[in-house]
Amino acid sequence: MENLFYLLLIPITFLGMVGNLGATPWDASLQRLREGNERFVAGQATHPNQSFERRQETANKGQKPFATILACSDSRVPVEVIFDQGVGDLFVVKVAGNVADVNEIATVEYGTEHLGTPVLVVLGHTKCGAVTAVASGAQLEGHLPKLADKIKPAFEKVQKEHSDKHDVVDLTIKENVFQTMSDIISKSKIIGHLIEEKKLGVVGAIYDVETGKIEWLGSHPDEMKLVEKSKHSEELHPSKESFFTSKNFSFMGIFVVIVSLIATILVSILSKRKS
Repeated sequence: MENLFYLLLIPITFLGMVGNLGATPWDASLQRLREGNERFVAGQATHPNQSFERRQETANKGQKPFATILACSDSRVPVEVIFDQGVGDLFVVKVAGNVADVNEIATVEYGTEHLGTPVLVVLGHTKCGAVTAVASGAQLEGHLPKLADKIKPAFEKVQKEHSDKHDVVDLTIKENVFQTMSDIISKSKIIGHLIEEKKLGVVGAIYDVETGKIEWLGSHPDEMKLVEKSKHSEELHPSKESFFTSKNFSFMGIFVVIVSLIATILVSILSKRKS
């Protein structure tokens, strides 16, 4: 009877091992985010890791967040709150329209590579003011037009593919999440490498500011194409560029010629004065 038990245990163990083969390093992090949001929506938030002891721990031992989140700056999207997380749990980047330019991409790289978070979530939200401004053609001032330029490709794609739809803003909010994911992956060699090495999952999501629920969009449909594109992207770290470039040598050559001409003229003038 005992031998029969072990014989039955072998296939069960094997099936469990096979099941784990499909797991990714970011599965546990995503599950933790999902469960936290479910608690928040149900009004059963546990408010973890907000004690004095937790603050001491992260102050003395450093931060070890389990996820990087790029979200909109909208005050209705308090990231740690909607995921029911605490101090040191999430590495959060907030910017109007949840867009990704050089500063945002660099910060995301810090969270994923340096801090080692296995998942990056690009989080859009309903009733987004930045997206609505672009979709409605609102007059923008100051630096806002430059930020709007990051959203316009998403809006133009929606106009082209869904010209008969009335919910243009909602469709653009969703498309803008994918646009940001595309910008991050295609322009960052670091992110592209982490994805290729299966060390990082990049996932899109939409937060409903009314219900509190999060709609998970999954990875970008063209993720691997974007990864390939990232290999040929411009280096986002100018400080690492060599000084000895053809452009710099050209400027140096021109400078030497000008100095030589000035020196020749001065010598000529001095010679005439002496004579």
